[in-house]
Amino acid sequence: MAADDLAQKKCKPCEGGVSPLTRAEADSLLTHLSGWHLSDGAITKTYEFKNHHQTMAFVNAAAWISHREDHHPDMTVGYSQCKVDYKTHAIDGLSENDFICAAKLDALFSL
Repeated sequence: MAADDLAQKKCKPCEGGVSPLTRAEADSLLTHLSGWHLSDGAITKTYEFKNHHQTMAFVNAAAWISHREDHHPDMTVGYSQCKVDYKTHAIDGLSENDFICAAKLDALFSL
């Protein structure tokens, strides 16, 4: 499965009661993403921008994607960067939804 394949998927509702991905499953999905890594039970990436306007445009577009997928990251925003952390809080671990949304953000960033 390529990053494009992940980006074309839709997130599935997750209300808990399912197991998080194993480390091996998460590592396998990470191979399809560029620049993402595991950190404290989440996948994380920092996007760099030329200025604050571009950073905020990305944050707003990421919020729109999050709303459409009903899957929301934690974001830390600075002048020219945005750190994104995905973790499925309902299961206190990673789900495929985290990787789907990461791929969608990467596709957005490449526009």
